[in-house]
Amino acid sequence: MNVSGEAGTREARSAGGSGSNGAVRLDRELQAELDRMRTAGTLKAFRVLESPQGPEVRLKGHGEVVVLSSNDYLGLANHPAVVEAGIEALRRYGAGTASVRFICGLFEPHLALEADLAAFLGTDSALTYVSCWNANHAVLDALCDERTHVFSDELNHASIIDAMRLARPGAKTVFPHSDMAGLEQALAGAGEVSRKLVVTDGVFSMEGDLARLPELVELARRHEAVLIVDDSHGLGVMGETGRGTAEHFGLHGQVDIVTGTLGKALGGAAGGFIAGSRALCSVLEQRSRPQLFSNGLPPTVAAGARQALRELRDDPGLIGRLRSNTAEFRARLEEAGIAPVAGESAIVPVIVGETAAAIAISAEMLEAGVFVTGFGYPVVPEGTARVRAQMSAALEPEHLERAVAALGTAIARHG
Repeated sequence: MNVSGEAGTREARSAGGSGSNGAVRLDRELQAELDRMRTAGTLKAFRVLESPQGPEVRLKGHGEVVVLSSNDYLGLANHPAVVEAGIEALRRYGAGTASVRFICGLFEPHLALEADLAAFLGTDSALTYVSCWNANHAVLDALCDERTHVFSDELNHASIIDAMRLARPGAKTVFPHSDMAGLEQALAGAGEVSRKLVVTDGVFSMEGDLARLPELVELARRHEAVLIVDDSHGLGVMGETGRGTAEHFGLHGQVDIVTGTLGKALGGAAGGFIAGSRALCSVLEQRSRPQLFSNGLPPTVAAGARQALRELRDDPGLIGRLRSNTAEFRARLEEAGIAPVAGESAIVPVIVGETAAAIAISAEMLEAGVFVTGFGYPVVPEGTARVRAQMSAALEPEHLERAVAALGTAIARHG
């Protein structure tokens, strides 16, 4: 063994001398890209939480701040019963699954959660994944072949966009946002295909508006298409009992396939799911790639999400508090002369124009003790950058008052 040679290599690495010329050039190019973003004022900052997620958190370097940027719609991320369910599962089943379910098996919390999700959403079955990103990839990849045509709303989540690319269907149509006439024309003109899949968000995350679900259901039936709805921002938010966008429109149980996340209203930890027919979930379990090649949901997360679902079922007042906070926040904004994007969900965006302005407003609000994120290009189109507030059932009136005051001051300076 050449000890001196190894020592010299370690010294070179520690001095930044490792890597090929190509890697060194790549690093220079990447650093130049970061420098350009910093100069343009579009470089994102990543905050470190020093306390559990909630209506107020302790941020490193900023102290206690009000949170309006969280997907914790029902305030369950730190609910004592949800936390305890996760701890108990951790003690009983350990930290992880160690492999995929067909190799190492699955755990009781997986089966219990999947049964509860199916019952809650009015489907025959459900199947969990480590994220809704994986769930969207799984369902499109498994259902697409060279004779499949996919029809997707242009404002669908990035996970759907990437899933379509990976699935490589025989044909795909991206129709203008919520343009039902455009979708109908595309469905009618699809020609001879063996399978038509219409896929949409239930609640569109950047706008906060809802899919036109009654028309989508009718069009899918008329053209013998399968309707897939990603209801990640609808579950626990929309509908009288929080069952999602379908319940909101009186269509509970009438959507063919529902995908969603456990990482928002249902405790906010992680995970995703697909809910649909028993045959669909069985086939996905057999051959969807994210199921076959990625570890399952940790049992502690499955148990926590199941308890969060139980809290939603047992306390319908959570939905009422969320709706009340959303309505009050919108009213306070309008009283302050700020016009949010119209919508029925718990997402309340305020358009400010340029990406740098959205980031500057967000930073100034944080200095005032309000944590809310500014979104710009490429997440949203150029010129439509926004500050996106998300409501929670756990927010109190004083939190909303502080948030509106901070936003009004920041917009006056930068908007």
